[in-house]
Amino acid sequence: MLFHYALVDDLITKEEFERRVETKIEDCGDLVDEPTAAMMVVGELGREHVKIKGLSARSSLFSFFGKVIDKTEPKEFDRADGEKGWVATLLLGDETGTTRVVLWDEKAGAALDTATGDVLEVIGRHPGKSTHEIYALAIRKSGCEIACTATAGGSLSTEPVDLDAVLLAVEPPRTFTKRDGSTGEMAEAVIGDGEGTARLVAWVPDLLAGLPAGSTVHITRAKPNSRAEGRNYSIDEKSRVNVTETAVTVPFTPLHSVADQGIYSVQGTVKQVQEPHSFTTRNGTTSWVRNALIHDADDELRIVLWGDHALVPVAPGDQVEVYHAMAKPGRFGGIELGVGRGSVFRVPKETRCPIVFSGTIIAGPGCLFIDNGSERYLIEGTFTHGSEVTVTGLLCGSRIIPEQAEQVVVDARSVLQSVQQFRNELKS
Repeated sequence: MLFHYALVDDLITKEEFERRVETKIEDCGDLVDEPTAAMMVVGELGREHVKIKGLSARSSLFSFFGKVIDKTEPKEFDRADGEKGWVATLLLGDETGTTRVVLWDEKAGAALDTATGDVLEVIGRHPGKSTHEIYALAIRKSGCEIACTATAGGSLSTEPVDLDAVLLAVEPPRTFTKRDGSTGEMAEAVIGDGEGTARLVAWVPDLLAGLPAGSTVHITRAKPNSRAEGRNYSIDEKSRVNVTETAVTVPFTPLHSVADQGIYSVQGTVKQVQEPHSFTTRNGTTSWVRNALIHDADDELRIVLWGDHALVPVAPGDQVEVYHAMAKPGRFGGIELGVGRGSVFRVPKETRCPIVFSGTIIAGPGCLFIDNGSERYLIEGTFTHGSEVTVTGLLCGSRIIPEQAEQVVVDARSVLQSVQQFRNELKS
């Protein structure tokens, strides 16, 4: 009874809760046991159990049932104050999704008495603002049955694995600050395989250098990160990335199967598309957003394109592909798929050809151009406004996707000659 009272201890006293449970048993003619009666009282007080899908809501406390998909053994660690602590993690699932349940200290021992397939009843809360895991306040085994279908890729293992995958997108290396104040470099990519898509972080950017999007690679010793949403891997100096001829097919989800949360890859035909709109981000920079509606043979889905994705030229009738995009309830009902940082948006029939192009970088509202005086293209990546660069990469419609970029040293004499030539042309 104390287990369920934890859900409503801020609403009524323990004595009142026990009285209501006893009354409920009597009203039901002794046909329900004490735990069932306690759950009924909790429900009457507005604290009903939720599905795992509902754990993303903003609530201070949750109660739910989940089937054990995977678990870790209790692990000892040192706290900041020097004291010892214990932690274990359970991966629970139901028909709506999966969640990580973290067991701290004395609760960590429950992992030893738990087996894969057990159904548990959990009372817990989110740690801070994170909605990807639950810190258990109370946990116990339950006799109910759960049809858990959300087990694909469900694992808490952090052991390195080997992968055959397609590089769907590779971002330029960027600098980050370590905890000790020093700096390092990293590169991020989106990869796809037969299970779907995943984020890949390379702590050694050279592992991905020179590998264009669309390359099929064999990755050794990719370390899974089960704490982030979706599939995530990282590679380091112990890893290798080699081009392979292995055939890899990335599955798409039919539009009618996209729920209002989760990460999806879809394809469809553009039915409607709005013009890009600029906006100011929280850090004061300018970015873009664009709404579009795509459809397949069975359904249609609204997608929201953010940043550079919003500037990709598309029109009604175009076939498009979206990879690793986050679904959520739409502002005006329905479901929308957010295609932003970490997602891939492309037009498969868009002609791609190699290009070497030299020009001046020009910053537009939320985008970058490269201009040589007679031609101008959108360019992806991070460049300084006004710099002269030579880029080698792929020309996709009106965009250049750089694979290499070199700074061009401007010779003052050649600039003066160009100015003089321009003046002479004006005089003639």
